[in-house]
Amino acid sequence: MASQPQVGDSAPEFTLPAIPAGQVKLRQYRGKQNVVLYFYPRDNTPGCTQEACDFRDQSKALTKADTVVLGVSPDTTASHEKFAAKFDLPFQLLSDADHAVAEQYGVWVEKSQYGRKFMGIQRATFLIDKRGKIAAVWPKVKVAGHVEEVLQAIRELN
Repeated sequence: MASQPQVGDSAPEFTLPAIPAGQVKLRQYRGKQNVVLYFYPRDNTPGCTQEACDFRDQSKALTKADTVVLGVSPDTTASHEKFAAKFDLPFQLLSDADHAVAEQYGVWVEKSQYGRKFMGIQRATFLIDKRGKIAAVWPKVKVAGHVEEVLQAIRELN
């Protein structure tokens, strides 16, 4: 498994199916916008819903800071469509069904629940600047207060 990219590294490139755009390439934002790339385990689960809604509630501040939010999980685009519609999410959700991008970013990890071990997404966020470099990393996100931390890091960037 790849280790997580660190501050100053070039962000690993990817192309993923997305809603509502059809497909997103990381490089399409280079030179134009900062990218908040956040990985989350599953649509419609309590922590993931809270995190998505917190990003939604700050979307004006993020847009004003020249920043786009991309949420990534292994869920299907059909699942993402329902999740985005249900919570009125104004940003793109990307489907990493084979978890290849999660592996590139070092967030596809062994997890344990009720004594059962399985592979899954470790909730993590990467702030990528307009040059395509990692500007900040939150390797193990606690949802409460996270979006405010991300906004603070973006302010320091701009």
